[in-house]
Amino acid sequence: MKWIDRAERNFGHLAIPNLLRLIAGFNALAFILYKISPHFLKAIELDPAAVMRGEVWRLVSYIFIPSIGGPITDWLFAALYIWYLWWLGDGLESAMGSFRLNLFYALGMIGTTVAAFFSHANFATAMLNSSLLFAFARFYPDMMIYLMGLIPVKVKWMAWFTGLGLLVGFLFNSWDYRLAVIAAFANFFVFFGRELFQDARNRSETQTRRAKFAGAQRPDDEALHRCEVCGRTESGEPDLEFRVAKDGHEYCLEHLPKAAPTPAEG
Repeated sequence: MKWIDRAERNFGHLAIPNLLRLIAGFNALAFILYKISPHFLKAIELDPAAVMRGEVWRLVSYIFIPSIGGPITDWLFAALYIWYLWWLGDGLESAMGSFRLNLFYALGMIGTTVAAFFSHANFATAMLNSSLLFAFARFYPDMMIYLMGLIPVKVKWMAWFTGLGLLVGFLFNSWDYRLAVIAAFANFFVFFGRELFQDARNRSETQTRRAKFAGAQRPDDEALHRCEVCGRTESGEPDLEFRVAKDGHEYCLEHLPKAAPTPAEG
């Protein structure tokens, strides 16, 4: 998009290289500090009420809390989460460049913060990380990863599964939650919304063209040859032979008009 190109030309030098590696490192540090002091994470989570009381550092510090799929006391889940964040960051930075990834993540943080205030709840980075996964799937849809080192899954299926979970939540939760989902995925819509719209339009146009093409085709039971006299076709009699006479019409051999005799034959 043009405005992103202009922003990159003007502010590209401000980009933080390896941003998600840095965030993954702070996630590891936050986990270690949590193990030392279990109340530590409470001081850095995104709590709208606490922010309103002046604890503004929470607007940034919450991204350092590991959003893991198991008990936070489990070192294995924490390690897998940090590796996952590192891996997403390397792939996205390779595809987007440092500045665009920085901008994408910053917009995601803004959306997640807005979402937290919409829902009036403590918000983890789950939705923000989901937007990173969806972006990764746009660039590497068929990349294979192994969940827990054992189960092979393509990235696009991970994104679809995550999207399905969000869709279920969107359909069955309150409007506060729905607005929160939309706000949290603002970064993805800004970067990829136009592409998604064009993809959908192209698929629709392709299906329309295919339908028109199929409708214009000759039905399987429609005859290709038909005798002008008896009306028989190859559909009913596959061995029947046909010829086109001088008058331009098609006849079976039985009714093919005979040529007029030449003077020599007379």
